[in-house]
Amino acid sequence: MFPRDSDYFGTDRSFMVNFRVGRLDALLAALRAAGAAVDEKVQDEGYGRFGWVTDPEGNRVELWQAPTQSAR
Repeated sequence: MFPRDSDYFGTDRSFMVNFRVGRLDALLAALRAAGAAVDEKVQDEGYGRFGWVTDPEGNRVELWQAPTQSAR
């Protein structure tokens, strides 16, 4: 649970969609190449890797790669 004043979801959002992906780095590269607003930060945790993209309406989308999958 996040505090009400958290900016984790984006500027004025109270939620975020999270998608499980198979190859995070490849997807982020493809999104960048297509002109999407991709966050430069990638977070590595024991429970997986995370990346973020913002859709055209300003919603932040979290992409999660499970740790049991290949990292690249």
